[in-house]
Amino acid sequence: MRVNEKYSTLPAEDRSVHIINICAIEDIGYLPSEGTLLNSLSVDPDAECKHGLYLRDGRRKVDYILVYHPKRPSGSRTLARRVQHGDVAPTARGTRQDQPLPGKGDVGTAGGPEPPMDYHEDDKRFRREEYEGNLLEAGLELERDEETKIHGVGFVKIHAPWNVLCREAEFLKLKMPTKKLYHINETRGLLKKINSVLQKITDPIQPKVAGHRPQTTKRLSYPFSREKQHLFDLSDKDSFFDSKTRSTIVYEILKRTTCTKAKYSMGITSLLANGVYSAAYPLHDGDYEGENVEFNDRKLLYQEWASYGVFYKYQPIDLVRKYFGEKIGLYFAWLGVYTQMLIPASVVGIIVFLYGCATVDENIPSMEMCDQRHNITMCPLCDKTCSYWKMSSACATARASHLFDNPATVFFSVFMALWAATFMEHWKRKQMRLNYRWDLTGFEEEEDHPRAEYEARVLEKSLRKESKSKEKRRHIPEESTNKWKQRVKTAMAGVKLTDKVKLTWRDRFPAYVTNLVSIVFMIAVTFAIVLGVIIYRISTAAALAMNSSPSVRSNIRVTVTATAVIINLVVIILLDEVYGCIARWLTKIEVPKTEKSFEERLIFKAFLLKFVNSYTPIFYVAFFKGRFVGRPGDYVYIFRSFRMEECAPGGCLMELCIQLSIIMLGKQLIQNNLFEIGIPKMKKFIRYLRLRRQSPPDHDEYGKKRQRYEADYTLEPFAGLTPEYMEMIIQFGFVTLFVASFPLAPLFALLNNIIEIRLDAKKFVTELRRPVAVRAKDIGIWYNILRGVGKLAVIINAFVISFTSDFIPRLVYLYMYSQNGTMHGFVNHTLSSFNVSDFQNGTAPNDPLDLGYEVQICRYKDYREPPWSEHKYDISKDFWAVLAARLAFVIVFQNLVMFMSDFVDWVIPDIPKDISQQIHKEKVLMVELFMREEQGKQRLLGTWMEKDRKKEEPCNSHGPKAGLDSPEYPGGAL
Repeated sequence: MRVNEKYSTLPAEDRSVHIINICAIEDIGYLPSEGTLLNSLSVDPDAECKHGLYLRDGRRKVDYILVYHPKRPSGSRTLARRVQHGDVAPTARGTRQDQPLPGKGDVGTAGGPEPPMDYHEDDKRFRREEYEGNLLEAGLELERDEETKIHGVGFVKIHAPWNVLCREAEFLKLKMPTKKLYHINETRGLLKKINSVLQKITDPIQPKVAGHRPQTTKRLSYPFSREKQHLFDLSDKDSFFDSKTRSTIVYEILKRTTCTKAKYSMGITSLLANGVYSAAYPLHDGDYEGENVEFNDRKLLYQEWASYGVFYKYQPIDLVRKYFGEKIGLYFAWLGVYTQMLIPASVVGIIVFLYGCATVDENIPSMEMCDQRHNITMCPLCDKTCSYWKMSSACATARASHLFDNPATVFFSVFMALWAATFMEHWKRKQMRLNYRWDLTGFEEEEDHPRAEYEARVLEKSLRKESKSKEKRRHIPEESTNKWKQRVKTAMAGVKLTDKVKLTWRDRFPAYVTNLVSIVFMIAVTFAIVLGVIIYRISTAAALAMNSSPSVRSNIRVTVTATAVIINLVVIILLDEVYGCIARWLTKIEVPKTEKSFEERLIFKAFLLKFVNSYTPIFYVAFFKGRFVGRPGDYVYIFRSFRMEECAPGGCLMELCIQLSIIMLGKQLIQNNLFEIGIPKMKKFIRYLRLRRQSPPDHDEYGKKRQRYEADYTLEPFAGLTPEYMEMIIQFGFVTLFVASFPLAPLFALLNNIIEIRLDAKKFVTELRRPVAVRAKDIGIWYNILRGVGKLAVIINAFVISFTSDFIPRLVYLYMYSQNGTMHGFVNHTLSSFNVSDFQNGTAPNDPLDLGYEVQICRYKDYREPPWSEHKYDISKDFWAVLAARLAFVIVFQNLVMFMSDFVDWVIPDIPKDISQQIHKEKVLMVELFMREEQGKQRLLGTWMEKDRKKEEPCNSHGPKAGLDSPEYPGGAL
């Protein structure tokens, strides 16, 4: 962007693309007229204003707070306008008086020149002045407070009067309850008895919140209209719009109101992004704990929702929605449905695990492996340092593998695939019930306001175009220039320059390339780290094999697996935080237009990176470990020195279970719980110390009870629901993707979510500023991600059962090779033989007599021809038979489960029948209501027309007619 001469008074380091620095310095000469803003610099000792919840008059509610850092100008110039209480009259822009630029010959009160002023701070201050003046013109009422207990912080309290609330509610098409009550269709017969019994049984776990129980009547809702106010119950105007709705309305005005001193729009998001205001938030309803605290929704939520003592109760979702809005209410409703659905999955998982425990002593393959009489000598697990070993030494691993690798595991995989489909359908039905209950049926999201960064880029682009057009005009003759100016003036009449400028894909192409390269690089980094952990496992196993202690050598596999998984866990937790920041940065450089587009792009990138980061080590163990090992005498090496590691004799499923359980439990314990508890408390403590240090030396003054807006300022800003959803989606992946290897995953997820609900609730109620209530009818892109994970889970579980476990080889052996129809001889069937004389030079064990006898033939797990065969060590026909069976199982399993899932999707309707009936009933009642109103108007009109006709003859030429022109005629109502 070209630097104009009029920008040169800004410091060099501030000449950037920031919106606040692109404004002209001559704009700083603007001062609004007096009396535009209430100023509460003088504190009324008799008016506590209910601890900051009301303006100074104690009647008007504070609906929103703007926070800024006031910088007093030098000399005689001051922005503090002290007006009398009650002077809240919006001032026309035309009455603003221009002031001379500071620092140009102005003389202060002492007769000397004023010291130079900070033009950057002046610009912020005058932006605030203009913006607040525009808010006043929009109908809002403001009151300023700079004498607060937090040093260097000023607050602007905003109140929306009744006429503004009505106007904006009509613009936003907010559905409000009317006076019309109607009965909800109740269940009859057997269903009614069942529901009554269930209500009595669940009564102890219901929250003690008014309106939580199912209602038999409901008020008819209709989009608010000022012309039809008679339809609504306006007996108590103060409570007609609750605090959540009031703050939403004010926030819409704040986003829509512009600051246009430099030819561009600038709403509250832009002002926050550029430091004109440091914060903007609605107020909490009051304190949530204390003896003398007035009862409010926040305290009720803390008692019945955000306390660990009520972990066994249902969530008061309607109250959550009333206080935080529909978007947050839907998140907690989804989390509650997900947690409830984990209960049957946990029960079935426990049954599968107990079945494995009960049948472990009857499992013939593990019994054969543990039988020392078989005397099976296995080939070394590494070159030189590792010696031959007995298969019976892996008895414990083989028995443990049966706990998770048994016929019940296949059933559990099918069950979990159907469970995922049922969960999605159940949530869609629950979502429709909530939409009906919350009056969101028919709600369509409108296009959001442009983001601050988007406006900045558009402004930069428009300025570049303007500068190019000026360069072109220099080379045009004077006559052509005048004609060109006239055409431009005609075309641009009443239209801002930035209105016709948009960012195209060409503008974003460098960002797209950066995104692609960065994501590929991050994925490559994840793969490199996994490769590093593999090398660590191989080298550590070789080093431990050289240890002289027999106990150390006997526990090599357990030691290496446990330490490698812990390393993976630490790396995953660290990279999760890094990838989250990188995803946000990559999304910012794309400059999405709206917040919704920004959020969706951020979610996609963050989920992709975190998915790869969380599951890559598990994918390696499930599908790659032991697959590319080679065979004795012809092993596969990494970097020509590290031999690829093998699976245990019982298979890799047990190791996969260990890997999955440690990573899942570690992430839930450390990342989801400790971080969520510890980091907010640490931030809160740091803010407390900083504010305490900035406070006046008089600690007694600081210790006094602060106003509500001061207390809320010290809370953590709300950062969105993306982190909350993300951790639950990753957990959902752990529960569904590899559930064939870890049937207890749903149980641990259930225990975590019981704590997670109360932890998130406590964070929202006590640790965070109150978020702006956002209307939403669904959970957005997260639903599509859930469906994708559910479909992927079917494929992955099919491959885990087929290729990672021994389920298919056992079936093949049982029906093709078993001589007596039992599993006896299965272990020997899966082992191939190797002649130790065929070892490559330098790879044979250094201590071949470690077992006490000379070994000539050792065994290894593979399907290959024996050394005495004509085609020794070639892949045998048994391998191809097992491979064909595995691939056939994958195809059959995948298609069968997909068909069953789609069948569940088809059988369960998305909209419950009773809800569709109620929606239809509402439409019919609404039509009847308007028809009766219209008929009443027609009768009234007919009465007045009849009066007109009768009075027409005597009033033919004398006096006014009391007819259609009469002021008593209610034509306005029509």
